[in-house]
Amino acid sequence: MKPTALITGATSGIGEATARILAPNYRLIITGRRKERLDRLQSELETEVHTLHFDVRDRQAVNTAIENLPKEWKEIDVLINNAGNAHGLAPIQEGNVDDWDAMIDINVKGLLYVSKAVIPGMVERKRGHVINIGSVAGIEAYPNGNVYNASKFGVNAITQGMRLDLNPHHIKVSEIKPGLVQTEFSEVRFKGDKEKADKVYQGFDALQAQDIAETIEFILSRPAHVNIADMLVFPAAQASSTMVNKSK
Repeated sequence: MKPTALITGATSGIGEATARILAPNYRLIITGRRKERLDRLQSELETEVHTLHFDVRDRQAVNTAIENLPKEWKEIDVLINNAGNAHGLAPIQEGNVDDWDAMIDINVKGLLYVSKAVIPGMVERKRGHVINIGSVAGIEAYPNGNVYNASKFGVNAITQGMRLDLNPHHIKVSEIKPGLVQTEFSEVRFKGDKEKADKVYQGFDALQAQDIAETIEFILSRPAHVNIADMLVFPAAQASSTMVNKSK
């Protein structure tokens, strides 16, 4: 039987691309807030798929969904903590507190809630692999990024802590830190302003969701004795969180 991978935030972007690229070799548990997208993706994937409809911010919903997985789906071999968002782009003194709450609740607490529900089973079985999707924003702050930066710095610290805590249990822990990836990310950040979002990616070739999905596939394909612990992935035009060559 194929190993089982659980992917959060599978309804778009990196999560959806990852589900598609892993489908030939994994059974998939895909999660997200948008049920119609989950159902559509399930119908398109050529593998066994189980869907879980919840918001990672809702601890009770996370726990209930994972605790009530059918017996044949309970042994999760790979956890990909992909769900995450940026909300707003403003200096700290002008920040929207609701945006702050959303970023901390999704990017940090949501990752923790799902991890807490899945990892004990890995510990019991003495095997597993956790891949957290961080960001260059988790190692380099940038102007007006403040709380988003804090949330991704948090993912970086949590990942390092996980790796230490889970090492005795033979569980691999990896983090991928993408630079600029052209997904719905900026559209969410700018509250649906597509024109403003599109400008973020003009003048250069941004990473695509498929690029990060292929990176995840590569990490998972390494032999048992190899763990790609930390990977920073930029488009060729990007040199740091703030330097992008847009002269194309």
